[in-house]
Amino acid sequence: MTQGNAILVINAGSSSLKFSVFRETGRESVAVAINGQIQGIGTAPTFEAKDAHKRPLGARSWGAEEPSDRTALLSFLLDWIEEHLDGAKLVAAGHRVVHGGTRYAAPVLITAAVMEELEGFVPLAPLHQPHNLAAIRALAEAHPELPQIACFDTAFHRGQPWQAQTFAIPRELTEEGVRRYGFHGLSYEYIARRLPELAPALADGRVVVAHLGSGASMCAIHAGRSVDSTMGFTALDGLPMGTRCGTIDPGVLIYLMRQKGLGADAIEKLLYNKSGLLGVSGVSNDMRALLESADPHAAEAVELFCFRIAKETGALASSMGGIDALVFTAGIGERSVPVRARVGDKLAWLGVVIDPAANEANGPLISAPNSRIPVYVIPTDEEQMIALHTQEALDPVAA
Repeated sequence: MTQGNAILVINAGSSSLKFSVFRETGRESVAVAINGQIQGIGTAPTFEAKDAHKRPLGARSWGAEEPSDRTALLSFLLDWIEEHLDGAKLVAAGHRVVHGGTRYAAPVLITAAVMEELEGFVPLAPLHQPHNLAAIRALAEAHPELPQIACFDTAFHRGQPWQAQTFAIPRELTEEGVRRYGFHGLSYEYIARRLPELAPALADGRVVVAHLGSGASMCAIHAGRSVDSTMGFTALDGLPMGTRCGTIDPGVLIYLMRQKGLGADAIEKLLYNKSGLLGVSGVSNDMRALLESADPHAAEAVELFCFRIAKETGALASSMGGIDALVFTAGIGERSVPVRARVGDKLAWLGVVIDPAANEANGPLISAPNSRIPVYVIPTDEEQMIALHTQEALDPVAA
């Protein structure tokens, strides 16, 4: 790839499609040029795009009589992008694909054979994988000549020790793929690359990263590699999240089936959509609303969230034999001063001391000089990670 080339990054959901366009600025170097999204897919789609400075570039909506399936929308998107590249050439599309199973530990050029394998992972991520793959198929139909690269949320964790990936269940189930995969890998990989730039001494260090957003997880990273993570077989495990339960005793599920008569679909809806911060508070799944609420249940939801973050920090530190730094990232991690302060207070036993002024300023270093462990706030950029992976994966193709 050469300068003047551009990469499209796609993160597809059930009814929305977020996209970014990156220009290549050198080998292993990209810069965002356009961000946007298409919402309301399947009902009343709308499109908006902004430049790197968040200035509006375009917007439109589709009427009921206009073609607006995924293929038509992606065809529109690519035509619009090519009109706004200022002479650059769109050379590839990189996709966030939630699950790569045990097969994929790195990004891959998408072929028919690869798609067939990725379809096989749908049962492992039924709420995410189908939408990721639908966008790939639609883009291939609209622009079959454009190379597409799959970048996996699970890939960063594939090098974990076997103990961190294994459930204590019959071995044949483990061999069938029932194991701990971990997610948010693209975010953790970005932080692992970014942290040594801020603190070179931590390049080989033991770091706990807290990716706190509507979906939340944590990861133990030692010398830039994933050692352990809070999410397991699915993105339900670990921390309580906006509407997801986090870790739960499997006996609760048996109870719900036997005593409440709930089937798989009802349990899935309960655990994915009605639990977490929303379920505990009965108020909202939004941390900002909970912090502003006078409802005592909202306060309990915040307390439970912070309690679990502190608890998992200790567990992940144990997986690495110690901890040299703590990093907050993602929406809540990057912007919630109270959550960071409360977690810091709960980790005082580790020697963590948060500097109130630095915390209010959102870092990057928010720990006090006398803190035994430095604490950072580092904004994540999964889209940039996908663009870099796409650039790297495309190089052999271009050659």
